[in-house]
Amino acid sequence: MNAAEGLILEEPIDDALSSRYLAYSLSTITQRALPDVRDGLKPVHRRILYAMRELKLDPESGFKKCARVVGDVIGRFHPHGDQAVYDALVRLAQDFAQRYRLVDGQGNFGNVDGDSAAAMRYTESRLTIAARLLLEGINEDTVDFRATYSGEDDEPVVLPAGFPNLLANGSNGIAVGMATSIPPHNAAELLDAAAHLVKHPGASIDTLMKFVPGPDFPTGGVIVEPEESRAEAYRTGRGGFRLRSRWEREDLPRGQWQIVVTEIPYQVQKAKLIEKLAMLIETKKLPLLGDVRDESAEDIRLILEPRSRTVDPDIFMESLFALSDLEVRISLNLNVLAADGTPGVLSLRETLQAWLDHRREVLQRRTRARLGKIATRLEVLSGYIIAFLNLDEVIRIIREEDHPKAELIRAFSLTETQAEAILNMRLRSLRKLEEMELRREDEALQGEQATLKTLLADDQAQWKAILGEIKEAKTLLGPKTEGGARRSSFAEAVPQDRSAVLEAMVIKEPLTIVLSEKGWIRALKGHGTDIADIRFKEDDKAAFVVPVQSTDKLVLFATNGKAYTLPCDKLPGGRGHGDPIRLLIDMDESHAPIALLVHEPGAKLLVAATTGHGFIVPEEAVIALTKGGKQVLNVSGAAEAVLCKRIAGDHIAVIGENRKMLCYPLAEINEMNRGKGVKLQSYKDGGLADAITFNAEDGLVWTDPGGRSFVCKDWRQWLGKRAQAGRMAPRGFPRSGLFSPRK
Repeated sequence: MNAAEGLILEEPIDDALSSRYLAYSLSTITQRALPDVRDGLKPVHRRILYAMRELKLDPESGFKKCARVVGDVIGRFHPHGDQAVYDALVRLAQDFAQRYRLVDGQGNFGNVDGDSAAAMRYTESRLTIAARLLLEGINEDTVDFRATYSGEDDEPVVLPAGFPNLLANGSNGIAVGMATSIPPHNAAELLDAAAHLVKHPGASIDTLMKFVPGPDFPTGGVIVEPEESRAEAYRTGRGGFRLRSRWEREDLPRGQWQIVVTEIPYQVQKAKLIEKLAMLIETKKLPLLGDVRDESAEDIRLILEPRSRTVDPDIFMESLFALSDLEVRISLNLNVLAADGTPGVLSLRETLQAWLDHRREVLQRRTRARLGKIATRLEVLSGYIIAFLNLDEVIRIIREEDHPKAELIRAFSLTETQAEAILNMRLRSLRKLEEMELRREDEALQGEQATLKTLLADDQAQWKAILGEIKEAKTLLGPKTEGGARRSSFAEAVPQDRSAVLEAMVIKEPLTIVLSEKGWIRALKGHGTDIADIRFKEDDKAAFVVPVQSTDKLVLFATNGKAYTLPCDKLPGGRGHGDPIRLLIDMDESHAPIALLVHEPGAKLLVAATTGHGFIVPEEAVIALTKGGKQVLNVSGAAEAVLCKRIAGDHIAVIGENRKMLCYPLAEINEMNRGKGVKLQSYKDGGLADAITFNAEDGLVWTDPGGRSFVCKDWRQWLGKRAQAGRMAPRGFPRSGLFSPRK
């Protein structure tokens, strides 16, 4: 659009939005969200540190009001809100947010409870030693500068970065279409890894992890992520780390005990953590937790009291880790801006190599800048020596000639720089013009010049110099310095029985599970419920009534040969008619439940199909983790699963729809986890009707529809081999053809 001529250019709305949104997204990515791989800083942090340096807020100097710093930042470098800049400055000063603080704060800068900092007019700040390392050499032409938004000042594009701050302090940011998440690490470990990478450029991630085993969080904690997962995260630049609170058991009188939490995970606010734990107690989602108290002073001390002293402390903590922020997952997404400004995800080795390449460029630029100064000084010294040797003539020219500069250049073949230096010399400096001193300085500078030129020409010498800088940085940030030792430790998550943990998290109370013939399930409070008092939908009645505890699991076996697992505490309550069973499990309408059992670890089940095939299966093998269940008995065509009973005995009695019965030892039936099974009984007509297991010594017992039990003492007349046809059932056997009425 040309406003002067009043022209309007038409543009499709899609193109206009695309171009403008692209510009916005690029600005967000490069100027706000992603850090630079070289110094690990975003523009706002870089501008804060540079403004504080300009204010001469060195670690040894006095503090200045943060309002002064923020004013300089937004007035000269960063045209954004003062509160946003102050929030960034505050974070740089928080020892629980930064592994290596870049700002030394005086006053209230917030705390781990989540309380905010005092207003900027009350707080004061200055740079730290770590920040000085990042800025060291910035006035020696080591980095590029660019004009600020107003064009009145210059600001650095990147800092010299004397240590790998990107990994040491980490970074978080969300841009348009991409994000970054980098946890903090131990600087000494990073420096050791970088030094090894200098000596062995092709070092693998596994080798580098001998120096950098994982993150090192300012709040400590215990990293329980397996080493293989950590290696994969560092190899790809994407992954995560499980971080747990550090805790210990503290014994009390009379056999009581409590848990003391001394370190909480990174970026978890203590006050919100306590609030969530209290809410879990109130909502009874953590029945093991009796009370939580905060006894923290300068150090963190959270007291977790168990409701019962009989519970295992490890199971107690596992339940807390599962439901609260006492355990968190810290993500790793090494998405950063490269030296040319392009974003990308880097590995650990690539990140360290990018920092080393930057340090090499800083070294080369500093060397070239020093060589330029030396050349200028040598030129001036050469002029001084000529002036010393011809001092009287120089004085005469300055006193008598109208154009002394031109005359000096003509008389002594000087350069303009030499002539200007001689003319700018004060009279008091004439006494210092001693030939020996001048030649001594000239010789020293020429020696330094030769050394620096050799350094620029020799790659090995440059890397050796960088190794020296790394060693000096480690001296300032190493484990022997205050706060330099590793804070986060490593441990393996103690494997716990998940069922025991889940059971511990559920309040144990008696329930009666009712499943109707039309597939409606509900959990009634208590035991001993009279079925006559239970209401059902029209033309519906009870199919299964099972007394359980709320901590139990139910195994539902269906005609499709699948076993489904139902946690009793997750079943709908007794109000109304319950919920359709098919909302809880993925079972087709054409199939129906044939058994509903309380899971007993270590027990075994007998499963069989209408074809007479079946086998023995351990109950652990039928537990399903998904709604889709687990296929146990393979059935096909018109065949269906018809039997699922718990084994109790050493013999089996099988009866077919033809009322022929066969008995034989259970040892003749195979035990397996899944399959079609073996032939239990042969049939000329019909199929399997029922089966029961019993002890030979006790005899065969069946129950009629009226609930009366009968003992068949002469059951051995039907004793035979598996897969035989058998003989007609004894007189008095129930007309239903079943050993017991179907539930």
